[in-house]
Amino acid sequence: MSAVASPQPYVFAPSRCGGLRMNLNGAAVTLRASGALWIEASRMLVVADLHLEKGSAYAARGQMLPPYDTRDTLRRLQAEAMATMPNAIVLLGDTFHDRRSEDRLAREDAEALRALAGFARLVWVVGNHDADGPQALPGEVRDEIAVDGLILRHEPTHGAQPGEVAGHLHPCARVVASGGSVRRRCFVTDGERMVAPAFGAYAGGLNVRDEAFAGLFARQPLCGALGAGRVHAVGWRSLAHD
Repeated sequence: MSAVASPQPYVFAPSRCGGLRMNLNGAAVTLRASGALWIEASRMLVVADLHLEKGSAYAARGQMLPPYDTRDTLRRLQAEAMATMPNAIVLLGDTFHDRRSEDRLAREDAEALRALAGFARLVWVVGNHDADGPQALPGEVRDEIAVDGLILRHEPTHGAQPGEVAGHLHPCARVVASGGSVRRRCFVTDGERMVAPAFGAYAGGLNVRDEAFAGLFARQPLCGALGAGRVHAVGWRSLAHD
């Protein structure tokens, strides 16, 4: 991770929804408290790494998790769609946990995805867990999508990538303060590119100080840590390893 001590050339500003607004490679975006990214000019709602049916995948291997992750994730996505009224909803890869997840969807959950496709343009960006895209559900299947100076793809690429918005790494921030520390899913950005948090209920997260993030940012990034109904701006120096 490249780090410099000079002031950052970008700022976060609070939004009415409890999120943070910023310019990302020239595009006005809002980091929403749900973990969704809102691209203002195109009215596009972007969510990464839903990992639908992760619970049922674990259950098939004998690890019995409560089987409600898909229902909870889709309920929160529906709430975001109703709150923002988007022209398009972009699922930024690893929407399904594995290639058989679509077959395991409950009828009500499959109907919820079809309803989203009727509500707004639905774009499935493929990821490493769901490289084939959906087989029986509506929507466009894309490797990546370009909009408003941004390139939306699942996996971040190394080297200079101005405008890239990716998921895949499930970023989390461990924030240290005098009273202790907390660990939260987060957005991480240097103002030119961004890695978005996982939206899925069971998706988990990787500390942003992990080596997997090294080399992605040209300068010291900031984090937008997800709190209860609010996104908190956190500087790099306030972050710790796990």
